[in-house]
Amino acid sequence: MINLSPPKFLQRFFPRIIWSFPNEERGVFITFDDGPIPEVTPWVLDLLAQYNAKATFFCLAKNVERYPEIFHRIVAEGHAVGNHSYSHIKGWFTPTKQYVEDVDYANTYLNTNLFRPPYGRFTPKQIRLLRQRYHVVLWSILSMDYSRYIPEHRVAQYVMNHIKPGEIVVFHDSIKAQRNLRHALPFVLEAIAMRGYVAKPITIAK
Repeated sequence: MINLSPPKFLQRFFPRIIWSFPNEERGVFITFDDGPIPEVTPWVLDLLAQYNAKATFFCLAKNVERYPEIFHRIVAEGHAVGNHSYSHIKGWFTPTKQYVEDVDYANTYLNTNLFRPPYGRFTPKQIRLLRQRYHVVLWSILSMDYSRYIPEHRVAQYVMNHIKPGEIVVFHDSIKAQRNLRHALPFVLEAIAMRGYVAKPITIAK
């Protein structure tokens, strides 16, 4: 499998975006994008509880609006939540004003200071404006669990080969990703436990 970590030049170009936590000694940061949905998110929460693992859920506010009870469970069980916009719009193809309004509207449901751009696609102006209110969090390991072309065992192996303290891993609690996610996540959580790491939520003071 190809290296799916963000290119170093991109990280240098956007130094104020959070790509990882390099000073962590034991903590790893599992994140989930696009939920919550009843078909996948409760299963994820049950599995995390089995491993006493905490995660960060970058939620779509339109799904929080539909399934508030799942969102409340995420918070009640000690996980962090982040803003993944209301409607999952692509920054590259959306006027800045509309994009920022969509994110800020989402936060009326989410009440968080963390933001992850859908698709990881944004313009410098969009991020400059949003950074006035949010910590922008991307990732250092992209699991590619949403890909129909990558076998489920390769998703698990890729993440396990690269995970170490400070890394931010992206999974998706979505219908599209659930085949790969249901296979990979148990292996990844087991690897974290066996290596003496701690799965932690992302929490950053305002």
